[in-house]
Amino acid sequence: MDTGVSRREAMIKLLRVAGAGAGTAALGFWLSGRSHRPVEDIITGAKRSHSVAADRNLPDMVIVKGGEPAELVQCAMRELGGMRRFVSRTDTVVIKPNIAWDRTPEQAANTNPDLVAEVVHECWNAGAKKVIVTDVSCNDPRRCFQRSGIADAARRAGAEVILPDPDKFKEVDLQGRVLQVWPVFAPILEADKIINLPIAKHHSLTGATLGMKNWYGILGGQRSQLHQNVHESLVDLADFIRPTLTMIDCYRVLLRNGPTGGSLDDVAIRKTIVAGTDPVALDAYVAKSYWDLEVSALPYLKLASESGLGTFAFENVRSKAIQL
Repeated sequence: MDTGVSRREAMIKLLRVAGAGAGTAALGFWLSGRSHRPVEDIITGAKRSHSVAADRNLPDMVIVKGGEPAELVQCAMRELGGMRRFVSRTDTVVIKPNIAWDRTPEQAANTNPDLVAEVVHECWNAGAKKVIVTDVSCNDPRRCFQRSGIADAARRAGAEVILPDPDKFKEVDLQGRVLQVWPVFAPILEADKIINLPIAKHHSLTGATLGMKNWYGILGGQRSQLHQNVHESLVDLADFIRPTLTMIDCYRVLLRNGPTGGSLDDVAIRKTIVAGTDPVALDAYVAKSYWDLEVSALPYLKLASESGLGTFAFENVRSKAIQL
């Protein structure tokens, strides 16, 4: 009798468990039809201008020649009205050099580290709240930041150096003609002011890589895909960012075999900086000065002019040339 009761109780318990399991499975099936796997939100409305108001009493473009990096930056900033024209005490400033390649400063594939350091100093002297130096490298970021000398120089100047982290990219609707939704490095999105600090280099695809091409370094994803519509994508990025200031490093110019370089025979020492508020004019001037490239060879300049991002007719902008 005891054994029979035990078997009967066991059977009842088994049926109860089976019923509970069936109910749980049914509930799970019901929920699965009404819930979705979390998907990261796409940021819209991120496009905004970081530029400052024009001043007719100041040049739009300054060309300074003959000095060391710190002298070049200091002179350029004086002529443009000082860094306080561009940076205020409440600003988080992002400085965007080219730190794409595992190269030394002498190879001229990345922005001159001494020039980066001096721009950091200028931002602090203007009262910036925070100064960040960052880029999305093509080669291994740690090697690029270290071997270029930029990480050490920027940190010594007091900047926060941020290496690209996969968790710090956000899907953004760029609202471009070619570029729509694309991963953008978060520090760029969070900046109050953005200073573009590229180096002048030859480029096998576009003839030269200058200020506007430097914006590829804010993107994640398969950037090589953008080369299919390279000129249109450059304009989309420039329209999305609209920088506060552009300063093109021409201290060393990579004349051939860019953008990676490698041989010192391809590098010319020019000890020059070209700085200003019209990024299109700056690109056009440098392309003409070092590679004799006309606008017809760089369609993005014409497209950018038509989009109201500046003018490729650099001869017509207010400019000043200084020999130190």
